[in-house]
Amino acid sequence: MTSQFNRRDSLKTLAALGAAGSLGSWSALAGAQAKPKPLTVGVIYVGARDDYGYNQAHAMAAAEIKKLPGIKVVEEENVPETAAVQKTMAGMISQDGAKLLFPTSFGYFDPHILAVAPKNPDVRFSHCGGLWTEGKHPKNVGSFFGYIDECQFLNGVIAAHMTKSNKIAFVAAKPIPQVLRNINAFTLGARSVKPNITCSVIFTGDWSMAVKEAEATNSLADQGCDVFTMHVDGPKVVVETAAKRGKMVCGYHASQAKLAPNAYLTGAEWNWLTAYKTAIEAAQTGKPHPNFLRGGLKEGYVKMSAYGPMVPDAAKKQADDIKAKMIAGTFDIFKDGIKDNKGAVVVPAGKVLKQTDLELEKMNYLVEGVVGQV
Repeated sequence: MTSQFNRRDSLKTLAALGAAGSLGSWSALAGAQAKPKPLTVGVIYVGARDDYGYNQAHAMAAAEIKKLPGIKVVEEENVPETAAVQKTMAGMISQDGAKLLFPTSFGYFDPHILAVAPKNPDVRFSHCGGLWTEGKHPKNVGSFFGYIDECQFLNGVIAAHMTKSNKIAFVAAKPIPQVLRNINAFTLGARSVKPNITCSVIFTGDWSMAVKEAEATNSLADQGCDVFTMHVDGPKVVVETAAKRGKMVCGYHASQAKLAPNAYLTGAEWNWLTAYKTAIEAAQTGKPHPNFLRGGLKEGYVKMSAYGPMVPDAAKKQADDIKAKMIAGTFDIFKDGIKDNKGAVVVPAGKVLKQTDLELEKMNYLVEGVVGQV
């Protein structure tokens, strides 16, 4: 409903008032019917919204924020990490009146958001995955991300219970810190159960490369790997290819259980609604734009997929016990003398890297037990 009444509505209203209402009464009624201008929120996806992965996880959050009062959502999918995203952001601002943008892909940040934001100081930009830096980046830009390595560690625990070959696999897009952190957490989780497990990794080179993802999965299966996980935008190809080869999978981004019900063990999922609502609430109330948002299982930024029917109780119990400690803040993944897969010490004995430690956001190595190279 808007504040502009059509002629028929006007006649109905006058009749209801007995045609005796004064102009003042009419104005009061119109004012009561008027709604405050909604906050227009733009969400930009690098791929398809129904990719069973990264973009779908964001689309699920966008679908939820559409239900919030005073919110209008505009969306565009399949926007590449090029100047095209600058055009999309500019269009959402000028044509749709967007005042808060969620450009969701890693490569949108530099140089694209950093080029558009200074030209639109009254618009807020919340980027997923980038590292906003005080004094370096605009105040109307912010970064949000989740500690999904917690879930990948738990994926590794389950994988260790399920593997028969003691060879697990990771299909990854690019060797950026967030991806390396997930590979390392998955491996450390598995080796906390069985110290002799190895995790073989293949980098495809980009976020969505269906042919290369299938080739990598088949290659790793040929090498004897029997439990797979991944960090690509759309895990569908890896999940289905691994299942066809008779292998098991731990999902990523969203649940892929429907794609392979007999192979899906569990998975690491995003819950982006938490970050979205935080940024929206700040915009609606005029609070400063949240420049740096992070959270894990405890804060509700990430969650685990339901266990598949083939996962034994002992595996569930061990993973659930560790999950409870993570939520309680008493479990750390990166600590106490970790070596990289070239033999160099990357986390000295006695040192603990908390999830909030910025050193983890600069990770540039693969831990001992990973077969592959950056």
